[in-house]
Amino acid sequence: MLEIKNLSFAYNEELVLENISFKVKEGTVLGLLGKNGAGKTTLFKIIFGMLNITKGEVLVDNIEINKLNPLERAKLIAYIPQSHYPTFNHRVLNVVEMGANTRANKFTGVSKEEKYNAYEKLKLLGISHLANRGYKEISGGERQLVLVARALMQDAKVLVMDEPTSNLDYGNQILILNKSKELASLGYTIIQSTHHPQFSYMFFDEVLVLHNKRILIKGNPKEVLTEGVLSKIYNINLHIEKLKYNGREEFMLIPEYKK
Repeated sequence: MLEIKNLSFAYNEELVLENISFKVKEGTVLGLLGKNGAGKTTLFKIIFGMLNITKGEVLVDNIEINKLNPLERAKLIAYIPQSHYPTFNHRVLNVVEMGANTRANKFTGVSKEEKYNAYEKLKLLGISHLANRGYKEISGGERQLVLVARALMQDAKVLVMDEPTSNLDYGNQILILNKSKELASLGYTIIQSTHHPQFSYMFFDEVLVLHNKRILIKGNPKEVLTEGVLSKIYNINLHIEKLKYNGREEFMLIPEYKK
């Protein structure tokens, strides 16, 4: 479980996040929403230990992250960036194996067991057929899944995903979001940011909205992501249309636009 307690952070004495507190339970996908500059990336950097907290605590399974060294922290939290552009065209399997080096703080060759584990992570994500392909030769969605597999090699149970669907086509966006749900069903705790509130209703168990340095709302997206909340976040007028599909209630966002 990931827990944030009374977190505040300032850049050069300018407050960016103020009194942030929330929990993300094991097996949950939490979506982080907010307009540009709301503090989403800053919050991720704090969780991952890239920035020092001005005030408050970040805990994983009641262990205070800020008191750990990078190696210890990597065993609890894995960070998955938006994109990755390597200098060399490494084999996909080799890229995944690099996650073991992160966990063990080593830069030597990987063991047979680690090679096996890397292949198993690719199988888990349904991309083992890419193992011997060049990382630069595969699609954007496939690359994102390779980064997820690399993160899983750290054996961390909390995955922090910074806009994982950014720069992907629609099909690959859905692929990544479905895989996130599958990982949560295996017990991983996942927090990911998005600029697509529509996805929240389908793929996130909970959402947290940052607005004016604070948490505006947190909860079940179908309950808390109302027309009023979304209009306030993005400063637009919109309508939420509720539909029935395959026996489920679905939500469609219709923004006001010029004809």
